[in-house]
Amino acid sequence: MKQLFVYIFAVGLFIAIFYTFWRTEWKYLQPTPIPKGYVNTAIGQKIDLSPFTIHPINNRPIFLHFFSIDCPCSKFNIQQFNQLVELHRHQVQFYAVLFAEDTTGLAASFQEKMHHQVPLILQKGTQLAAACGVYSTPQVALLDGNTKLYYRGNYNKSRYCTEKATEFAQIALQDLLAGKPTPQFGELATQAYGCELPENYYEKLEQKNK
Repeated sequence: MKQLFVYIFAVGLFIAIFYTFWRTEWKYLQPTPIPKGYVNTAIGQKIDLSPFTIHPINNRPIFLHFFSIDCPCSKFNIQQFNQLVELHRHQVQFYAVLFAEDTTGLAASFQEKMHHQVPLILQKGTQLAAACGVYSTPQVALLDGNTKLYYRGNYNKSRYCTEKATEFAQIALQDLLAGKPTPQFGELATQAYGCELPENYYEKLEQKNK
């Protein structure tokens, strides 16, 4: 009887450890599942910003930062986003598109993490994500001066944003400002990793449009 109890305890402990590892690490190493109803937005496609509180100024590039307050991956890349805003805020329009189950105090909580205030999009965020082909966080949608999609993808191949050689968002932004074509990073940059958005919005949008 004692041996059975020890066995059951050991199995339960193993399951608990495995579940904790899966929840905190393993699932974020896997590509984010593509939601039902997803429609890809091609690089070079013009994004209609008229439904959103985004007003292009003097043909400046627009940097859309998709962020979920509850997503561990989003929390890790706040420092890199801060650095990009610090370096390019006079050349680029930065916006943060925020997602959360509970929006109470969301704006204040995010702005506390920023060294410089950035405009926030709290309403119609899922529609903007769909327009840009974004279905996870953290993700970047970078638009050129004509509001055409120049780059959409990850900040870095590392969820901790520590790999200098694969700072995809920063490299893409620098290339856009230098007038270069969209860089070809491959799947490490363009295949979404991170957290699914709080709702299966593509399916809902598909049903709404029927």
